[in-house]
Amino acid sequence: MKIFLLNPPFHKKFSRPQRSPAVTKSGTLYFPMWQSFAAGLLEKNNYEVDFVDAPADGYSLDEILLRAQAFQPRLIVLDTSTPSIYNDAAVAGQLKDVCPSSFLILTGTHVSALPEESLLLNEKIDAVARYEYDYTLLDLARTLEKNGDLSNVAGISFRDRGKIIHNPQRPFIENLDELPFVSAVYKKFLKIENYFNPNALYPMVTITTSRGCPFKCTFCVYPQTLMGNHYRMRSVQNVVAEMEYITENFPQAKAVFFEDDTLTVNKERCLELSESIIKKGIKISWTANARVGLDLETMKKMKEAGCRSFCVGFESGSQGILDGMKKNIKLEKMHEFMKTAKKAGLLIHGCFMAGLPGETEETMKQTLELAKRLNPDTVQFYPVMVYPGTVAYDWYRQKGFLITEDFSKWLTPAGLHNTVVKTENLQPEALVRFCDNARREFYLRPGYLFYKMGQMIAHPREIKRTLKSLKTFTKYLLKGSDIQST
Repeated sequence: MKIFLLNPPFHKKFSRPQRSPAVTKSGTLYFPMWQSFAAGLLEKNNYEVDFVDAPADGYSLDEILLRAQAFQPRLIVLDTSTPSIYNDAAVAGQLKDVCPSSFLILTGTHVSALPEESLLLNEKIDAVARYEYDYTLLDLARTLEKNGDLSNVAGISFRDRGKIIHNPQRPFIENLDELPFVSAVYKKFLKIENYFNPNALYPMVTITTSRGCPFKCTFCVYPQTLMGNHYRMRSVQNVVAEMEYITENFPQAKAVFFEDDTLTVNKERCLELSESIIKKGIKISWTANARVGLDLETMKKMKEAGCRSFCVGFESGSQGILDGMKKNIKLEKMHEFMKTAKKAGLLIHGCFMAGLPGETEETMKQTLELAKRLNPDTVQFYPVMVYPGTVAYDWYRQKGFLITEDFSKWLTPAGLHNTVVKTENLQPEALVRFCDNARREFYLRPGYLFYKMGQMIAHPREIKRTLKSLKTFTKYLLKGSDIQST
């Protein structure tokens, strides 16, 4: 049976698989990792798979329709996101027109949160998959192959004689080692040079060592709509084996990005992973999402094993706002963490947000001052983006602080993030203005500019990723952001 998996066309370089989908100011483009896992599992079970990432490869809708028409799959799987959902539903309908015998299913965070509403967008959509969908798609493929009963496929919502049926939820995968290496799917279907994250050396390969996140931050979309809060880990041996596969099969790769929600949840595992990398003699730089609280011993061992940098969500300079978002981090611990990271020789990318519940001009000022005091290698300042299925989305909506429910307005006409929330004290324009000014104040400090020049001189491997990021980021740094009126 033929199966076509598609990250559908939309804006060029639209980064649909990331937590806040958009065309990014830094040129960041995420690998379609979750679809790749599903493609690998389907291939492992002897299905004929075609897999296309249209925004990365630059394919137009017409080209995709011709490809699908020639392939004539029995099952079509489309990834979706909140800001692209209307586009994605329309693409689904056109695919069904050229492949009328296909069964068409949508995946992603948005359809997980709003399954019925998503199905109602286009009557040609047959089903949506809710939450983690690897085995949901495999089960669906087997059911279609046998002309079986869709009501037995856990994890889908589907149409049945004019009604929408929501099947029971599928349990999360406990043994992640049974999934094929996602990097092997990249090798077959994708070009790693298409993908970029300024926190890692370029080009890089993105994988994950775990799924789920035990923390309960109100705004974070993956744990609430895709992978859950139940934290599950691959074995260290399995992760290291994939790192070996990457170094052998992607000679051009300069780094691995561990895209776990939080790689550093378990200190003992971080040490075991690092020691295994060292023992195996794997020589490749790697980067990970981390959380404040890691100790010097662990950081040093990770550095020895090739860890170059961490991406860390500091979020706010106000303890009250941190507590309100259930971040469960104290400001003083942030300073300790940064001192420790610098002692260990690790670079930090700091993430900061504006517009969280209780935000004022004063708390935003505190956030900027915190960023300057912490002084990470790079930073991002963004107005908070909220998505259906999260506690944050429900709060803004209930308070009347969500200024539109037209999901296309989550983006500007150019595909950049648009600001769709306000607070008790601040309008969207004030949040955007703060973030633009904060970026300028942070990056245009003379001390920072000299630091960056010195870094590139001392570490020439940093030049390529720094210049690639600057190519798109500089124009936004200088001219500021647009905000689309809602």
